[in-house]
Amino acid sequence: QLQFVESGGGLVQPGGSLRLSCAASGFTLDNLAIGWFRQAPGNERRIVSCINNSDDWPEYVDSVKGRFTMSMDNAKNTVYLQMDSLKLEDTAVYYCASADSCRVPTGRFRSWGQGTQVNVSS
Repeated sequence: QLQFVESGGGLVQPGGSLRLSCAASGFTLDNLAIGWFRQAPGNERRIVSCINNSDDWPEYVDSVKGRFTMSMDNAKNTVYLQMDSLKLEDTAVYYCASADSCRVPTGRFRSWGQGTQVNVSS
């Protein structure tokens, strides 16, 4: 089964950091666009960052620029999201998924994992 497995979520205070991991199972990351998404209760799933391939630079939504860093380790077939200076509004379930391009709609991403919960609370 082609799927991502996310991990690394947890409870953190505002201003804290977490590092999320997204391991690919059943396929390699070569030549795929990989996106990190998040979904807060009552909200739709939204993209947070995306990278078109391992030779590209990640893109970020404005709300996380300067705080989140996406990276890819092809040897481990894993994508990471380093989250620093976390805010209350970063609380959500975080997912990763793949697509042919970062420019496609969320509905065109595939191989969704189960997500990992991030709670930012004082």
